Amino acid sequence: MTRELLIPLVSCLLVVNEASLIHRCDLARVLYQQDLNGFEGYFLSDWLCLAFIESNFNISKVNENADGSFDYGLFQINSHYWCNDYKSHSENLCHVDCQDLLNPNLLSGINCAKMIVSRSGGMNKWVEWRLHCAGRPLSYWLTGCHL
Repeated sequence: MTRELLIPLVSCLLVVNEASLIHRCDLARVLYQQDLNGFEGYFLSDWLCLAFIESNFNISKVNENADGSFDYGLFQINSHYWCNDYKSHSENLCHVDCQDLLNPNLLSGINCAKMIVSRSGGMNKWVEWRLHCAGRPLSYWLTGCHL
């Protein structure tokens, strides 16, 4: 009896969880359509590695930081500098509400990430990208994706 109840419950949780995830190749297609391949010297594999390392391809991920700021969306864009979450002081350099970075159409997050990368430092602004993606072979991120 317990097993009969557990399987539907787990299935339900998986569906809810997957609702905010984007498949790697689907993200690659969106990034390609938004002209990110080669943008500021970074390629689709860099962007995919960044999205995986920061959010595990979770569009709706929100993470609280020790300083009281929050990171939002696929690229974990910080509220202190880049978006306004109306919870703490923000420079809001992307001129966007942080909640917009959680939108499944991804455009607000992509445009803000492009602004971040366009400023000095490029993807080095993301510590996790520096630690896990920079200077490494990343072509495997596009394996099986037909663009």
